[in-house]
Amino acid sequence: MKCPTVGTRVSFLFSVALVAALVVLAFPATGMADTGDDARERLNNSVAVLSEILNIPEQGIPSSLLKDAKGIIIIPHMVKGAFIVGASRGKGIVVRRLPNGGWSNPAFVTLTGGSIGFQIGGEATDLIMLITSERGFQALMDDNFKFGANASAAAGPVGRHAAAATNATLQADILSYSRSKGAFAGISLDGAGLTQDKDANAAFYGKAIDLQQITTTRSKQYPAPRMLSLLKPYTP
Repeated sequence: MKCPTVGTRVSFLFSVALVAALVVLAFPATGMADTGDDARERLNNSVAVLSEILNIPEQGIPSSLLKDAKGIIIIPHMVKGAFIVGASRGKGIVVRRLPNGGWSNPAFVTLTGGSIGFQIGGEATDLIMLITSERGFQALMDDNFKFGANASAAAGPVGRHAAAATNATLQADILSYSRSKGAFAGISLDGAGLTQDKDANAAFYGKAIDLQQITTTRSKQYPAPRMLSLLKPYTP
């Protein structure tokens, strides 16, 4: 049995150091709570991602699904790193359709997930999820929410005018999409978890407030006019 060469050991140590750096960059210390400015920047980034994805020409999210959606989750710049066992984490927002057809205030959320891989690397991906049922939205209130477990989830169909009624995946409670390096497609998030970001919600709204409270009202005190403008064409 041959002993590892010096070059092999150096290469291995370099790989470990690189992975550690990726983890530090991708998953900052949990003790660092978001400030109001951090939350506002996240909201602005989420609105920018929504704008860019809605402006994808023909190969975007079907218009009929957007018009029927009960809610939308946006995770801008989700970071994924991998070395044997990968991990991913992103922070974003969720908005809910109100009974009058309008949209609620944004609530802040965190998405985490794991994956198996055999490469070192990291990439930033923008995620959008359409909540297609009230059951799917109610499931988000669970602090241990998992895609595919608490609510059925599937990769969403792509194409502005894609037929909506015949595909079995459209019976899912949540349809998910990703954009990375210019490519846009449906993506499976089974096993990933979504939790309320209580610190960001408190920082943004100036008080402790949960996802249920935020997404059942539309307060003029915290307008997101650009987001409302983007979603107006998809209001029944």
